[in-house]
Amino acid sequence: MLIFGIDLITGSVRSRTIQPKYALVITKEGKIVRELAVSLHRLVRIVHRDKPDILAVDSVQEIAPHTQDLYRFLELLPSITKFVVVTGGDRQIGLIQVAARYNISFDRFDPFAEARAIAQVAFFGAGVQVVAFEKETEITITRNRSPGKGGWSQNRYARKIHGNVLRYAREVEQNLHNLGLSYWKKEYKAFGGVSRVTFHVRETRDQIPVTSSRGGDVQIRLSGKRLDRIQYRPVSARPKYLIVGIDPGTTIGIAVLDLNGELLKVHSSRQMTMGDVTEFLWSLGKPIIIASDVVPMPFSVEKIRRSFQAVPHTPKQDISVETKYELAGKFGYGNDHERDALTAAIEAYRFWNHKFSGILKRVPPGVDLDEVKAGIIRGQSLDQILSSKKESPRDPLEKKPQVILDTSDERVRILDGTVKDLRILVADLQKEIVNLKRENSILTKRITGMKAERQRGINTEPDIIKRDQIISNLKFRLKQEEKNNKKLHRRLKRIRESTDELRPQGTKAVKVLSDLSRDSVRNLTERVGIGRDDILYVKNLTAWGKGVVHDLAKAGVESVILHEKSADTISRELSELFLEENLPLVISGDLQIQVKGDIGTCNQETYSDALDAWNDDYQNYMRGKSEIMLEDLMKEYLAERERKVK
Repeated sequence: MLIFGIDLITGSVRSRTIQPKYALVITKEGKIVRELAVSLHRLVRIVHRDKPDILAVDSVQEIAPHTQDLYRFLELLPSITKFVVVTGGDRQIGLIQVAARYNISFDRFDPFAEARAIAQVAFFGAGVQVVAFEKETEITITRNRSPGKGGWSQNRYARKIHGNVLRYAREVEQNLHNLGLSYWKKEYKAFGGVSRVTFHVRETRDQIPVTSSRGGDVQIRLSGKRLDRIQYRPVSARPKYLIVGIDPGTTIGIAVLDLNGELLKVHSSRQMTMGDVTEFLWSLGKPIIIASDVVPMPFSVEKIRRSFQAVPHTPKQDISVETKYELAGKFGYGNDHERDALTAAIEAYRFWNHKFSGILKRVPPGVDLDEVKAGIIRGQSLDQILSSKKESPRDPLEKKPQVILDTSDERVRILDGTVKDLRILVADLQKEIVNLKRENSILTKRITGMKAERQRGINTEPDIIKRDQIISNLKFRLKQEEKNNKKLHRRLKRIRESTDELRPQGTKAVKVLSDLSRDSVRNLTERVGIGRDDILYVKNLTAWGKGVVHDLAKAGVESVILHEKSADTISRELSELFLEENLPLVISGDLQIQVKGDIGTCNQETYSDALDAWNDDYQNYMRGKSEIMLEDLMKEYLAERERKVK
């Protein structure tokens, strides 16, 4: 197996001025063949020349900082070469941790040492493959020249180019047909032939009898069909070994650690059956230790352990609550069930990690430490584990040969025992299913009877029926009022927009009131509305009230314009009322008011002058009021002094 391991030396793929340099280590069957420093362009040339099985890196960002750059880089690689990220895909870990898993150490400040470590761990099957294209290739044949703006021979020149595109397209189609490849094509007709032909072939690029080329009148380009999202597929199909702690009961708690003591998952649920627990654990990996926090192990946990043929672990005695808080508090949990499950898993890890410490020192580099730990947990010696590793193939891309078991082999006896345990487990689960179905049927009948009894009680209560009818009527009326309210809002909006559009320049909009009675104000509010900063024009003073003036001032009306014919009928009480409410009262006079229905206009300039004059009167009124207040205070003070002197 030929593997390329690369690591960035200098430069950055994000920079346009400083070109990146890479440390390239070429290994064959795990042995280093060559080391050299290359640019990205030279790296692609070497990959196309040698066509390695794996091109391995520790970070995608060192090759392509953006998704589109990654698509373009993968398009440059041969189809036979797999692009592998040894530190993982979406959830990356450090290269040091990955190398430590295979008992490999390196100088992290030396790019060539990192590249060697990358190549070695890729050879042992670490990492994920980056997949960006489907099993479909697009062949695009287009013209390489433009016909130009024109001339005496433009038509002949265009026919020549488009005819050559059509000729090349027919040759490509004949080659695809001879190889029996499935495809469909699309042509773009042009003068004298075609300007573009696209073939969609359901095969990878290395199976296509055409290469990308460019020259003369025609250019040919091959590109794979991109996936909607870049996928990261594990190179090795072996599941991760797990240490699982389970707390059974109505609410089941599950805690999952890896063999290095890292927390992978903590979960609890009231609705999980034993089958759901088994499926949940299989989705995370392969449990090798099933632990409980009590002695003896509960039967439900034992059934789960037997389904995985995992090694059981229980503490010497039940773990106290204080110890549980101390152990599980470092990781975090959601409830007491998750705490108990997490405590059981941690206790199992600490028990076995003490046994690992002395044995792992004798493991040579290049051996998967997780496999060694799993073998130790199963009861194998270190020599047996290492000898089995030497006999097994180390190429992660090769399929493992089938092993023919001898009937006298001890493994057959172990497998027979496993089959017996699984049969017992299946029988127990089938009995449990029958009991659950029977219980479910009883509960269903009971619920049906309770529903019928409740419905009969509801139907016999006349008060409830009467309330339901009232509620339905009120809901219907509410919907009608909401519809009417929306119609009125839309109508008011249209009136305001039409008023602003039709109003001449240099004028201000006014709203017309017949008098200052509550009925007039209410009618105008329903028709066009009265809001903040509105100007009201009152035709006469046949009726007015203090409450109306107060409500208009509270609504934020800008001013009230009174018809000049009604100016003589203004009483002192009404004038003082407007001054008291700080609501400007203006006489129409020269305001040039034009009225049309409920809307009108007035001259903006004269209105501003009249408003300024009223403001002066308001200032004088407030000043006089202040003087009267001071005089009253002075008189009161003098009277009080005379009373004290007497």
